[in-house]
Amino acid sequence: MASSDIGLILENSKELDRLRKEQEEVLLEINKMHKKLQATPEVVEKPGDTSLAKLKSLYTQAKELSESEVSVSGALLTQLDALLPSGPPGQQRRRIEGNDQKRKRIKADSDISRLSPAVRSQLEACASLKGEQVAARVTGDNAEKDEWFVVKVIHFDRETKEFEVLDEEPGDDEESGGQRKYKLHMSCIIPFPKRNDPSSAPDFPPGRHVLAVYPGTTALYKATVVSPLRKRKTDDYLLEFDDDEEDGALPQRVVPFYKVVPLPEGHRQ
Repeated sequence: MASSDIGLILENSKELDRLRKEQEEVLLEINKMHKKLQATPEVVEKPGDTSLAKLKSLYTQAKELSESEVSVSGALLTQLDALLPSGPPGQQRRRIEGNDQKRKRIKADSDISRLSPAVRSQLEACASLKGEQVAARVTGDNAEKDEWFVVKVIHFDRETKEFEVLDEEPGDDEESGGQRKYKLHMSCIIPFPKRNDPSSAPDFPPGRHVLAVYPGTTALYKATVVSPLRKRKTDDYLLEFDDDEEDGALPQRVVPFYKVVPLPEGHRQ
């Protein structure tokens, strides 16, 4: 075993540590941008704002660092395999078979480990929603209208990126007549703000379109903000729901902040 081989392994190990530290720094910046956009989503509409461009740049950097990490890790594995003693044929065969079994066991985690820190963080956030109520689009991509309900998260599969959720209060027209389960891609789920933390709710300005739980139901509909959270100095929004006309006018309805989320792009109603 040459000292130069060990030197190369140590160099790659140091490079791996550097990449991971840099990924952590980039992830912190991404999380800061996420919090900023959640708190003041209207900032992106201001002339000259570069928030989205900066976020894209951070994601690109995170992706490049993640790919570099995979490359360096692969080089380290190759170097270590070359230095390991081969042993008798039987031992070598058992070692290879053992490696094959190990690869099978970690197959489910391998793709996740290669993801960028930002994506891994997003998957962890999804997994942490177990037991929580979230907004879920239960209709398919080809449906004429989007239907959003309040559901409870049962499980999140990191590999398939799918949620298993439970509609605890289905409507009277549901054929099953009882609670209904759905398997939905993570893109169909929007977490609600924390009920015990009004500061976690975006401060939607007047005129902003949102998705909100209609009072007395577990269904979400498009609405327009009349009075935002901070101006009312309460934990509620004053909203006007689309298609909620009464006597030729749209009534203004009070909705708790933890039942209001941003309107998804391309929403159909």
